[in-house]
Parts: sequence; C-alpha cells; structure tokens
Amino acid sequence: MSIAPPTTVREAWATRIISRSKNAKEPAMDLGIAGKTALVCASTAGLGAATGRALAAEGVRVVFSGRRKELATQQAEQYAGCVGIEADLSTVEGAKNLVEEAEAAVGQIDILVLNGPGPRPGTATSVDTEDLHHAFESLMVVQHALVEDCLPHMRDQKWGRVLSIASSGVVAPITSLALSSVGRMALAGYLKALANEVSKDGVTVNMLLPGRIATDRLNSLDAKRAETTGMTLEEIQREVARTIPVGRSGEPDEYGAVAAFLCSQLASYVTGSAIRCDGGAHSAL
Repeated sequence: MSIAPPTTVREAWATRIISRSKNAKEPAMDLGIAGKTALVCASTAGLGAATGRALAAEGVRVVFSGRRKELATQQAEQYAGCVGIEADLSTVEGAKNLVEEAEAAVGQIDILVLNGPGPRPGTATSVDTEDLHHAFESLMVVQHALVEDCLPHMRDQKWGRVLSIASSGVVAPITSLALSSVGRMALAGYLKALANEVSKDGVTVNMLLPGRIATDRLNSLDAKRAETTGMTLEEIQREVARTIPVGRSGEPDEYGAVAAFLCSQLASYVTGSAIRCDGGAHSAL
C-alpha cells in the first residue's frame, strides 16, 4: 500500500478542520479570506470537495456543488455559512444557473474554483470530431461561462480569485487521455491570457495540477487495473508509489491546502501560473 502522509500533516489538517467547524470560534491560521464567498464546482467528492473543505476551514462561505444535492449538502453542513447546491455543469445553461443560485445563497462570488468531469479516455487516433467538440464544450466553453458571470464583481471590487482544478496533461499530454489533454490545454491558454488582462484589477488566475492523489476515483481505477492484471491492489499501489519521489500518493486534503493558499490574500502575487501538486512525480521543472 502507499506510504501514509506524515503524522504532522494529518494532525495539522485536523486542526484546520476543527478550527472552522460550526462550533469553533477561531481559525487555525489566517489566510486573509475569512468572510469571503467561494463557488467550488463539482465539489461533492475528490479534489473539489477537498478544496471546498480547505476554504471553509479558513472561514470562507463556500458553495459546494454537484449533480447530487444531498452530497453537496453533506459537505456544506460541516461548516457555518456554507451551502450545497445541485448543479449540472455539462452545459452553459447549467453553469449559469449554478452561479445564479450561488449568488442568491451567499452573495456575489469572490473566489471561483473551476472543476468538472473530464471527457472519456482514449488516444489521439481513437477520437472523432464529435468527441473533440464535446471536450471543448465541457472543459473550455462551460468554464468560460462560469468566469464570465463571476468576473465582473471581482474586477469591480478589485479583488478576486479564479483557480482551475486541472491535470498534469496541461504540462505534457497524457496518451490515454487525449481529449482531456486537448480540452484542458485550451483552458490553460484562455486562463493565462485572462490572468494577464485582469491582474491589474487585483484578480489572480491560476491552475493547480494534481499528480496521483488518493481520491475514490483513483482507488477505483487501481482496483480495475488489479482485476485485469491479476495483481493485488496493494501491489498496484506499491508499484506506482515507487515512481513518485515522495514514495506515496497524495491525500486530497494536501491538495486542498495548496488550493486554499492560491485563493488566499497571501498569494496575491501568484497569477498566470500552472502549479503542480504531485509529490515530484513529473520530471520537468
């Protein structure tokens, strides 16, 4: 099995969570964003949920969202001032409806975290024109609609954060995820251009690229690989861990902590960047 994160990391995160629960009074640390509002897309599980929890732990009024309202509500109920909203981010209409409902619930959005399901796996030679249109729609057009609706308020108040939960495919295309790589690289180009344009307005725009993070989806993929190869799940995880310099998969809350920092007041000079949270797994700088 993967090596567990250091006890100090787990204890530090537990302190952060407890400090901003409904019954707590003071934050564990001050990132300068207590009282801000955040819309975290696709945040009922995985990296989206971890990012939402990290922001809520800093006193941000977070809108958790997803296709299943009960799961979004379960995340939100852990923190005072947070809400859960059902959302379908497969269309522009669904994205705009989410922003409208979020603003009705918590006010205009100060922090926008872009996230959503990726297109189907496949190599570059196995995709067709329809696949490409769908990938561009879900990973670029829908994300643009979210930014378009939230950005005016950020620029008017001279403060805002846009963060995309992205993929290492932005740095180097992943052979088996051609559609995801194409769509996310298009989004990366748009966000870089946007960062250059709105930085003077106090709005930062960044991407956070995960490596191998132990989400439910990753565990499910490992289990499927174990079935097809005849290896045990533990053998699969040990094999992959050997390819990561820190010797283990990351925890979702470790990713969330970096995401919260990038959305914070302290990160006001970080913009237009694609930052990796991957345990050193990628060989490039």
